[in-house]
Amino acid sequence: MTADSLQWIGWVATAMTVASYFFRNPVTLRRVQAVAALVWMTYGVVISARPIITANVIVASVAAWTAWRGPGRVAPAAAPADERV
Repeated sequence: MTADSLQWIGWVATAMTVASYFFRNPVTLRRVQAVAALVWMTYGVVISARPIITANVIVASVAAWTAWRGPGRVAPAAAPADERV
């Protein structure tokens, strides 16, 4: 198969990346982004694109680490500007 005939992998990765931003739960967003990055890595391997592979190894690692490190270790959100002391 040619790289052109496997473009659907890139389109699936694109759809997953975009869909991840519609999740309100930060953990779910990061998990979807981690899976999307794995799909992007697959696409990078198929088309032999090292920059795509490298970038998405980083993204998948960080997204997975922040999603699965546990709820007690998630950094608290910053307070709105009018509530800061």
